[in-house]
Amino acid sequence: MQRIAIVSEHASPLALAGSVDSGGQNIYVAHVARQLGARGYHVDVFTRLDSPSLPPTIDWDDGVRIVHVPAGPARYLPKEELLPLMADFSRYMQAHFDAEEPYDIIHANFFMSAMAAMPVARRFGIPLAVTFHALGRVRRRHQAQADRFPDSRFAIEGRIVGEADRIIAECPQDKTDLIELYGADPARISMVPCGFDSEEMAPMDRREARRRLGWRPDAFYLLQLGRIVPRKGIDNVIEALARLRARHGIDARLCVVGGNSSTPSEQDTPELGRLRDVARREGVLEHVEFTGRRGRNQLRRYYCAADAFVTTPWYEPFGITPVEAMACATPVVGSDTGGIRYSVADGDTGFLVPARDPDRLAGKLAILAQDPALARRMGLAGARRANQLFTWRRVGEELAEVFEALAHRTAPSQVHPRAYAYRHPVQRPPQVDGKAHKGQG
Repeated sequence: MQRIAIVSEHASPLALAGSVDSGGQNIYVAHVARQLGARGYHVDVFTRLDSPSLPPTIDWDDGVRIVHVPAGPARYLPKEELLPLMADFSRYMQAHFDAEEPYDIIHANFFMSAMAAMPVARRFGIPLAVTFHALGRVRRRHQAQADRFPDSRFAIEGRIVGEADRIIAECPQDKTDLIELYGADPARISMVPCGFDSEEMAPMDRREARRRLGWRPDAFYLLQLGRIVPRKGIDNVIEALARLRARHGIDARLCVVGGNSSTPSEQDTPELGRLRDVARREGVLEHVEFTGRRGRNQLRRYYCAADAFVTTPWYEPFGITPVEAMACATPVVGSDTGGIRYSVADGDTGFLVPARDPDRLAGKLAILAQDPALARRMGLAGARRANQLFTWRRVGEELAEVFEALAHRTAPSQVHPRAYAYRHPVQRPPQVDGKAHKGQG
């Protein structure tokens, strides 16, 4: 196997993680592509062109190109608006594949990427692996009317589950959901988690980290880091902070890192206004710091400066931030859901709590605040667990094994003879030609 096409329609490796539609999937695609490129594969990442200033292709890393697919206007669009554009995305990919050397594997990320990739895979006889990152039926269960994807997503995901040659589940709950909610064949599921960069995330002296951030040396600091959207449950953390201070007498503070801009702006990140109102209502606004988005090179000091990392989303398909916190030897208190249930070892590397229970959350945080030795042991145990199970290097090795086995098995057209439910006619876009589309940028 030599050439891999990674498809990620809305999550580009170039995007800054932390904004509303930029998070774990962007990080996942970036690191998986790099790891596979470092192993000698040629990797092309197909992602939607969302800015007119971007070139058709970018030589991004050793062995890795980014291919910008013109589908819809060349500007940011919420991912919920991209479904009608997948036919154009698919047609462009088919034309690109016509002009290129053959690919050995297509790895689609998210259901819309798989929707666009499936006709391409079947036409060219290329095995298709799919990582969903989030499942529509699970999302709808937790977000109800806040879920803006149409009901047609469920049927599309069902067809993908039935047709894909391999499904990559990110944690045991993901595998269970695929089987119970979509009737997936367990024999065609491989479990490979997300990871962290061991050169980027590692322990550092807490006092030095706090000095750099301007934090008080003696307060009990909680850290919440990631996208600022309702399902992340940041309001629950603020309510727990109030209980930690009022009921447990702990001088606790909360730092919230993330947002759509580098300064905390309610105009750019509307959820911030609601969260500030929650903090004001709970009487802890002066003890909550909203920093805005921070660069990847700054996150380590936040993880290492905190006494505890807190993440209580309603649901979380995997969740990279708890693993990064563990890698920095910080104990994690997280929701007993999805991937957090898998990455955090309850009672060993931190605690698991119900998603919307600030009283239980405050109780577990109080234990860490009142027993610093336990918190240190949990932090060290978390660092060991992260480095044993969740490095991107290990993720890349496991995915490469899955892809190698898939590339050398019986041709997918012989294994899955059913035609895909919607095939798109091939139209070669004028931007594509064999010479101009290689290595520009």
